[in-house]
Amino acid sequence: MSRCVIVSACPVSPELKRLLRPDDLIIACDAGYRNCAPLGCKPDIIVGDFDTAPCPEQQDDVIVLPHVKDDTDTEYAAKLASEKGCSEVLLLGALGGRRLEHTLANLCTGLGLEQRGVRATLQDERSRITFVRPGEERTYPKAEFFYVSVFPLEGRAEGVCERGSYYELTDAVLTAGYPLGVSNEYAEGSDCITISTRKGALVVVETLPDTPILR
Repeated sequence: MSRCVIVSACPVSPELKRLLRPDDLIIACDAGYRNCAPLGCKPDIIVGDFDTAPCPEQQDDVIVLPHVKDDTDTEYAAKLASEKGCSEVLLLGALGGRRLEHTLANLCTGLGLEQRGVRATLQDERSRITFVRPGEERTYPKAEFFYVSVFPLEGRAEGVCERGSYYELTDAVLTAGYPLGVSNEYAEGSDCITISTRKGALVVVETLPDTPILR
């Protein structure tokens, strides 16, 4: 399975380098190339309009985008990863920062990847974000994450089921106007949570506990 790691411009810490694999295709977006140093990697491709950082010295691996365009730099990188046949994309440096709208845009990019048949994950130091498409069931084994939240990314999701959680759902309807799926936890004795939806895509946010869990 070929994987692309897209590195965007939100700050990252060196601890995220544990998520990288030796054979990853690394695409840095605009100022995201500065994040490659703390991640201990070298970008294979750099794309961007370079409105937030100077353009690196022109090389074959730099794609300069126009300032006036429909795609964000991260969206362009996602489409490039799809064109190169990657079946999985991990987005780092795509959450947080000073521009909330960029985080929201990157969630849209993740859903767009999923709709093109590419598994998408957005991750930072405290959270991991994935997607559940209509007609699909995904399993979330209990590991370092504690909270599991589910939101209807397309505004409304029907036939939502959640098993193995403290608050289970059966054939539920989730809407954008009411955060019913926020801050769930693993049920006592449960080692995984399964989530499915019949209609409408879900975004699933796994979050670390507020305090360390003693095992």
